[in-house]
Amino acid sequence: MASFRRNVIFSILFILFGGPGIILFFLPLWITRFRVSAWEQWWQILLSGALIALGLTPGLESVRRFILVGRGTLIPVTPPEHLVVSGFYRYVRNPMYAGVMVALAGEAMLFFNRDILIEALLAFLFFNLFIRLHEEPSLVRRYADEYLLYKGNVPRWLPRLSPWGGHQS
Repeated sequence: MASFRRNVIFSILFILFGGPGIILFFLPLWITRFRVSAWEQWWQILLSGALIALGLTPGLESVRRFILVGRGTLIPVTPPEHLVVSGFYRYVRNPMYAGVMVALAGEAMLFFNRDILIEALLAFLFFNLFIRLHEEPSLVRRYADEYLLYKGNVPRWLPRLSPWGGHQS
C-alpha cells in the first residue's frame, strides 16, 4: 500500500511540475500570459478546449494505467514493473506524447500564437529524439522480447485503426 501511495504522489507531482506541466502549462503561461486573442470566435474557443481536453486524456489515463497495471510511475526513477500495453497503448506506443501534441495544437489555436506552434515543433523534435535515443533502448533492456514484439506491432506516432491484441486488460 505504501508503494501504491508513493506512486500516486510521484505521478501527480510529475504531471504538475515535470514535463507535462512545463510543456502544457508553464511555457504557454510564459509565452501568452494566458491571454486569448480578442477576435476569437466562440466555436474556436470550444474547438480549442476540445483539443486540449482530448490531448490531456491519454496522459491522465496513462498515470492510472502505469500505477495499477504496470505497478510503477511515468517517472524513469520508478518505472513500471510490467510493460504497459493496454488502453491507449494498444493503438500507439506513445499516447502521452501524442496527447501533448494535440493539446499544444489546441493551445496554439486558443491563443492564436505562433510561439506555441514553435514550442510544439520543438517538443515533437525533443520527444522523437528522447524516444529513439533513450526510451526505446531502455525498454528493450528492461522488457526484452516482450517490448520488441509490442514495438513490431504498434506504431510509434500514428495510431493503429484496430487495437493490438496484447495480453493486458
